[in-house]
Amino acid sequence: MVSEDSGAIELRTHASIRELEQHWSSLVTQETPPFLSYAWLRALETTGCVGAECGWLPLFLSWWRGPDLLAAAPAYVKGHSMGEFVFDQSWADFSERRLGVPYYPKLVVAVPFTPATGPRLLVSSAAIRSGVPALDMEAAFADGLARVLEHFELSGAHVLFVPESSAAAMTDLGFDQRYGVQFHWRNAGYGSFEDFLERFPSKKRTQLRRERKEIERQGLDIEALTGSDITSELCDHVFTFYKNTVERFYWGRQYLNREFFEEVVSTMPEQIHLVLARRQGTREPVAGAFNLLGKRTLYGRYWGAREEHRFLHFNVCFYAGIAESIARGLSVFEPGAGGEHKLARGFEPALTRSVHRLQNPELAKAVGEYLVRERHAIGAEIEEAERNSLLRPIGGDAQRCP
Repeated sequence: MVSEDSGAIELRTHASIRELEQHWSSLVTQETPPFLSYAWLRALETTGCVGAECGWLPLFLSWWRGPDLLAAAPAYVKGHSMGEFVFDQSWADFSERRLGVPYYPKLVVAVPFTPATGPRLLVSSAAIRSGVPALDMEAAFADGLARVLEHFELSGAHVLFVPESSAAAMTDLGFDQRYGVQFHWRNAGYGSFEDFLERFPSKKRTQLRRERKEIERQGLDIEALTGSDITSELCDHVFTFYKNTVERFYWGRQYLNREFFEEVVSTMPEQIHLVLARRQGTREPVAGAFNLLGKRTLYGRYWGAREEHRFLHFNVCFYAGIAESIARGLSVFEPGAGGEHKLARGFEPALTRSVHRLQNPELAKAVGEYLVRERHAIGAEIEEAERNSLLRPIGGDAQRCP
């Protein structure tokens, strides 16, 4: 354990989230994404999905003032770059081959295997009540990361999928900001799925209706389940779907095991959202999407199928999530990383952000220059995608929908 003073704030490190079990509830609210819950992060550890043997060594960080916990962050010492979804393998290659400087181990502040934006510095209710300024906590965060890098001789700190405000604050504190692109669905106050379809040109609207109806013609039903409706038997199907997808693609990696799905379904059932395609009559599941349900956002996480059916993926992963988001009054549906094909189905480009601090000056300079070029390219890519959007403005307003 490291214990360093930054003014009146003490930094501590923890080899497991379980060391913070009694305090984690003070760090989260109803607005906190479910993947930052104690139940989710603990399950990754207890089921062996993260650990030294996986190259994800927990090193949770916490900041204290006397007996009061001010903030904490999920952090891991990494021996590789897999499971992060912010790809820095070329940085590692440049560092090791061109500069002769080891790139691993490094520090990653993120939720493992989860390319979804959310706070990485979780500020406690006690800190909020006592009026600790947000910028002071960001400064303590940046200073704490620097101390951890030095103490453990790590090559750099990588804070992944951070909100815009946090990225801006960390950039002001000397971190380099990196952009990424995802495709999110945004709720413009739709009363029904048909209201959403009205945003499309007539020909495209007809196509999407036909894709939705194809499921019924294939003898399948789609249903969404949460809470106690997700049984242990269904966990077997979920794991099978997940594993089938992993094995289908050459770049697939099995990060999770069946025990993980069983545990999170048991410990946080109301935040699990399962979409199933079942065969009519027998009710046998043939495909499914495992999602997380937040207060304002639906997060798509894993999908898989036993059988190939036309438009099955679109219906299970996209249309069912959109319909559920409308029915629940959610603001955003984030279906996961990648996929420009989502644009044709009503998803819109969204910037993701990460911030990075590298210890080696030569590497930091090269990466910083690269990130400037990359940000410009991604900004242009998003502008082009927005210009080519199929979604018609609401009410004739030429401005982009919120």
